[in-house]
Amino acid sequence: LLKEINKQALKSNRIIDVLLQFYIADEETKFGLSEEEANDLLSSEEFKLLKNIQVRGLMGMATFTKDQEKIKGEFHKLKKIQNSLKANHFSNNDLFNVVSMGMSGDYLTAIDEGSTMIRIGSSIFGTRN
Repeated sequence: LLKEINKQALKSNRIIDVLLQFYIADEETKFGLSEEEANDLLSSEEFKLLKNIQVRGLMGMATFTKDQEKIKGEFHKLKKIQNSLKANHFSNNDLFNVVSMGMSGDYLTAIDEGSTMIRIGSSIFGTRN
């Protein structure tokens, strides 16, 4: 997907901001990278050739549960991954500063755990059919 975004951005002579999605939930319906996969990706020569994307940070979705301690732990994990990737791959990049986590039901916990971007569509527009 990053290669395709880079390819399309190159056609328009643009740099596209992207977030890397991480699997932090305890649900099979969610998906994303592991920290190990992200480190492999970011260290690869192939990734270094993608000049028309700018990794701005990470995103992740917590398990769909009312257990706020579980959600807190998953958000804490994502923030910890962000700190590690910042130190190892983006230490000289001030634009790597986004941690997108938290939705309408758990955004307060997400903010407490360091989220810089929340997604609260259902609080604004109502639940989906």
